[in-house]
Amino acid sequence: MKDLLTDEAGELTIPVVASRAGVHATTVYRRWGSIGELLADVATSRFTGDIVVPDTGTLRGDLERYASDLAKDLCDPDTLALVRATIGIGGEQGAAACRGERQQQLEAILEREQARGHEPPALERTTDAVLAPLYYRAVFTNEPLTSAWAHGLVSHLLPTATATATAAATATTAESRP
Repeated sequence: MKDLLTDEAGELTIPVVASRAGVHATTVYRRWGSIGELLADVATSRFTGDIVVPDTGTLRGDLERYASDLAKDLCDPDTLALVRATIGIGGEQGAAACRGERQQQLEAILEREQARGHEPPALERTTDAVLAPLYYRAVFTNEPLTSAWAHGLVSHLLPTATATATAAATATTAESRP
């Protein structure tokens, strides 16, 4: 996508998009007004419904599958180019287009866990623990987005009962020392 929609200077512009689409630039300007609005609309369309909200029966399983699927999606060169361009050019509207559907998906996972009778972490905490590192690594680094790494994000959010008990025992021991 990146190479197809940039001019010789590497700029993404409405005239370049219009030329590629075979229409006059005024047609594109009339519909979107700016490249940021165009990219936000493309991102909203692209990111809607492309990742299915998993239902494995457990919050950990749902979040691990979700994080792995999102990591795989963000590894796609076209998806990554769209995310980077949308965030870079689209400002807050572009960022909202990239995260909106993802947060709704996470919210659905957390609501399902609550319907199962459990208390899930808050949406903001889950977003900070799962979405933020995935997008950060994809957009700003060249580090790989592996399933194992994505599962690790979930492990940090949802430590196992054994890890929680160990941490609590360690804290109690530390408090009892003079």
